[in-house]
Amino acid sequence: MKKLQNSLYVTRQGAYIHKERETIVIEHERQKLMQVPIHSVSGLFCFGNVLVSPALMGFCGEKGVNLAFFNEYGRFYGRLQGRKAGNVLLRRAQYHAGEKVSLEIARSVVAAKLVGSRNILLRHQRNHGATQSVARAAKHLTASIRLAKTVDNLDSLRGIEGDAAATYFSVFEELVNECQREDFPFSGRNRRPPRDPVNALLSFVYAILGQDVGAALSGVGLDPQVGFLHADRPGRDSLAQDLLEEFRPWLADRLVLSLINRRQLKASDFIAESSGAVRMSDDARKQLLVAYQEKKQQEVMHPFLKEKVPIGIIPHIQAMLLARHLRNDLERYPPFVMR
Repeated sequence: MKKLQNSLYVTRQGAYIHKERETIVIEHERQKLMQVPIHSVSGLFCFGNVLVSPALMGFCGEKGVNLAFFNEYGRFYGRLQGRKAGNVLLRRAQYHAGEKVSLEIARSVVAAKLVGSRNILLRHQRNHGATQSVARAAKHLTASIRLAKTVDNLDSLRGIEGDAAATYFSVFEELVNECQREDFPFSGRNRRPPRDPVNALLSFVYAILGQDVGAALSGVGLDPQVGFLHADRPGRDSLAQDLLEEFRPWLADRLVLSLINRRQLKASDFIAESSGAVRMSDDARKQLLVAYQEKKQQEVMHPFLKEKVPIGIIPHIQAMLLARHLRNDLERYPPFVMR
């Protein structure tokens, strides 16, 4: 099993990151802020105006450290990847997967996402009582789960997923504590750029989680760009987006809701720009990343392996299970569903 290693997130604007022997050094205005051995880092994520030396880029490629770049909102720019890992026969199986295999994997992923979304609504009902709108949304998601498991083509499956996501987000604001709704209003998903604090948080967490998933797929030898649910598109890691669907509700959405409802973030942590975009302050971004890293250290029971594992290695486990399915070592791909 892959040992959980920390990812390093650099959000200090104007930071300079370089190599010093076998370590990564972070400086700001010629002052050393941090120095860590490269073997203790699995991913280096740079946000905004962060400079990385060419020597360190090459070093990351050589050592298999995922180096990714984002803007200040968390929108993904690009990733440096070293020598391709894994068996070429696995990637060939991925590329040549037939329509039946693709549909089966896509159905599993969508069903897992919808179960996770419904569980969040049911959890809210148990803790805060049922409102008519949340109860209707949960019932709608139950029906969507049944449809997703039996649909016979990808286009229909994508339609079911999109309709269910719209229903889920139509009541998402009700999951925010009433005392926080004035500071964190939410009227639906918007992005590129996000136009309210909730969407800024969701987009940011989805982006960094997507990079974790993409790195896990690369680690087992799969091609993150060739997916089964999401259509191939230049510049998009479609397979990473596929597996990300399993993690959105129970990991990303719940993390955002926790930060808001526990008042760990406040309205003043967000900056509204003249363009209508909303972005997090540096302090808020750091707080979110710390919470994300702490979440990754928590252990949960994996429903397929039947053992407790840190949340941070679940993307690696799911990538491994998908690879085993494509090699015909597993009859079906078992998606991760949080109980």
